[in-house]
Amino acid sequence: MARATLRGRFVWHELLTTDPKAAISFYTRLIGWKTKAWEKDPSYTVLQADSGPVGGVMLLPPEAKAMGAPSHWLPYIATPDVNATVETAVRRGAKVLKPVAPIPDAGLFAVVADPSGATFAPFTPQTPMELNEPPHQGEFSWHELATTDQAKALEFYQELFGWEKTEAMDMGPAGVYQMFGFAGKSMGGIYNRAKDAKLPLGWLSYTVVPDSKRVASVVPEAGGKVITEPMEVPGGGIIATFFDPQGATFAVHSIAAATAKAQEPAAAGRR
Repeated sequence: MARATLRGRFVWHELLTTDPKAAISFYTRLIGWKTKAWEKDPSYTVLQADSGPVGGVMLLPPEAKAMGAPSHWLPYIATPDVNATVETAVRRGAKVLKPVAPIPDAGLFAVVADPSGATFAPFTPQTPMELNEPPHQGEFSWHELATTDQAKALEFYQELFGWEKTEAMDMGPAGVYQMFGFAGKSMGGIYNRAKDAKLPLGWLSYTVVPDSKRVASVVPEAGGKVITEPMEVPGGGIIATFFDPQGATFAVHSIAAATAKAQEPAAAGRR
């Protein structure tokens, strides 16, 4: 996929954690990722699926910890002009947590908290990137935002990244689960988080695995906690959500073998 078509796509996922070594052990066991030290900074560990790098792991920065940030996954969303995107985000009520800065041989990024407090990283890649559609094993397949005002959140991200409304699911008293994407193809969903929900406000990313049930069965003995037990979603896939041992939320998505493509794990955030 050429750089020009990357706007609004989730292109990288970074785990900022209080214990990188323990977190790496946990995720490599569950997901099967391979790891390698980043040549520009050996303290940063790159996570690799069979298809190539998908994310990284680093120590939660002291300044983030001082602001009360817990261990968390940070999604990087591509934009052709990170400076303009940050300016728009601020105008729409966002807060800049890290100003625009270079990543050696990779591009420019910033860290932003949207008006509800959900963090993400707008990112302008230095060179063209490719995304597999549908996602391969070990890649990220779905992105879900639990927020305080779904309509305003959707408007915010639409202006930043050009997302379009796709399908919507009526969840009754819980409200509407609104999916978003491009050209009629959904790549995530936004919903209003219930006050008693187990999942926190913010972004939740789903990784493709061969068997979500197996992953969920291993989570407790690996030191994590299952939030949502494995459940079927439209299209025949199965999802599960959990806390890792350091408290970061994460989700897995196994795809029906008959379809061999990423289906929409819609409304997982109902819990």
